[in-house]
Amino acid sequence: MELLKLLRKRSFLSELVYVGLNIGLAIAVLIIVRTVESPIPAFLLVTLSKWRVFAVRPRYWIANIQANFVDFIVSISVVVLMYSVGMHSSYGLVAQILIVALYIAWLIYLKPRSSKRAVASQAWTALLVGTTALFAVSYSWPIELIVVGMAIIGYVSGRHALTQFEEDHLQFLSLMSALIMAHIGWIFYHWVIAYSLPVIEARIPQVTIIVAVLFFVLYRVYDSYKRHNKVEPADVVLPILFSIGIVFTLMIFFSAIPVGMP
Repeated sequence: MELLKLLRKRSFLSELVYVGLNIGLAIAVLIIVRTVESPIPAFLLVTLSKWRVFAVRPRYWIANIQANFVDFIVSISVVVLMYSVGMHSSYGLVAQILIVALYIAWLIYLKPRSSKRAVASQAWTALLVGTTALFAVSYSWPIELIVVGMAIIGYVSGRHALTQFEEDHLQFLSLMSALIMAHIGWIFYHWVIAYSLPVIEARIPQVTIIVAVLFFVLYRVYDSYKRHNKVEPADVVLPILFSIGIVFTLMIFFSAIPVGMP
């Protein structure tokens, strides 16, 4: 009984330390963003925070990098978005605090979970945040960098979502995800539209919304196929109709005036 109490106490203390370190990381990123004009120190901090990826034998490094790349994309994107809203919004501090709160929720609540729904949500989050951050700062970049950036986001997010299934063609499907995102990046490089959020004056690129609904549909179709050995209409009809409705609404009613990011 005493041993059980000791284990529970250590487990609680470990959890408390874990939560404290992650909150401290998010707050430290905010302080650096507010006090340093360059994003490089914040990039270095979030990169160093992933030291456990390499705290194993070198032969496991590639597997660890692949498993943690979603977290890396989210963390780097958080830094980018913090700098972006801080420079281009009169309510920059409010927007940055909101981003920090969401980042803490990612670090403490979503990232450690391993259920099927949680893994899909992690991949979807990396897709949304990564795409938003990329288009928030790439308005003057050459098209090649945007295409490559979108391909990396697509590969990492797609691979992460597929790891929960017993997929024999994981690498091929991940590369297909990268190819789809690369094509989307090429298209929206020539047609950048963003929607302003109220109060905080931040902008959400249209491509983020379209990518979100597209991969939501693809995931539901794939999940239905893996569960039933075929695509069941009952599983995919409503998501497809819902997604088509969103895309057509954006294209017809909210695409009249291209807006540069940020």
